[in-house]
Amino acid sequence: MGTQKYTVLIAKKPPDIKSVWDGVAWENVPALEISCYRPEGSAHRPITQCKLLYDQNRIYGIFRVQDQFVRCVHTGFQSEVYRDSCVEFFVQPKTTSGYFNFEFNCGGALLAYYITDPTRIGGSVKEFAPLTSEDDLQIRRYTNLPPIVEPEITRQITWFLGFSIPFAVLEKYAGALAELSGQTWRANFYKCGNETSQPHWASWSPISELNFHLPDNFGEIEFDPQ
Repeated sequence: MGTQKYTVLIAKKPPDIKSVWDGVAWENVPALEISCYRPEGSAHRPITQCKLLYDQNRIYGIFRVQDQFVRCVHTGFQSEVYRDSCVEFFVQPKTTSGYFNFEFNCGGALLAYYITDPTRIGGSVKEFAPLTSEDDLQIRRYTNLPPIVEPEITRQITWFLGFSIPFAVLEKYAGALAELSGQTWRANFYKCGNETSQPHWASWSPISELNFHLPDNFGEIEFDPQ
């Protein structure tokens, strides 16, 4: 299988953070599929998609998850959201430097680091800088579920997670990004639910082992030329 590629279109105007999946802002934007499931997981295979847009100030995204066995108990910034029903956007603006992991549970809580050495040490990575609470205030997100989902929802539901990330936050860690039009970044997208009743791990670009922190396995996102 070749490298996964996705074109990030230019937003005609900044999408409202509460914009719906098939609303005016997103209706003509192609979706990528997060469908490469690891065999270590359960038989649960939620249908998970994501769309991206950008302008000169921010990158915008929306996930749609047709899910079941949905659980969410972590509510704080930098809490272990990957243990809940969770979607993730990992992005590397420059191949010569680190990457960001933006991990969102279905309740809207965020875990985010800038990682410069992804070598696994126990349950963490070797070298990283956690994003700050000031960064968190600038990263907008919206979900159609409450902050806590407990007990687990066992029926089939569809949930959404919208987000927008200022390029200024990325530049704080990765340095100046220059003109975005035509740039290609490396990225991957994930769906997981480590401590739901049906654990599962899926990616957009296939991963060679059960480890989301494999930048060599990232695909490519290209910013559509203006």
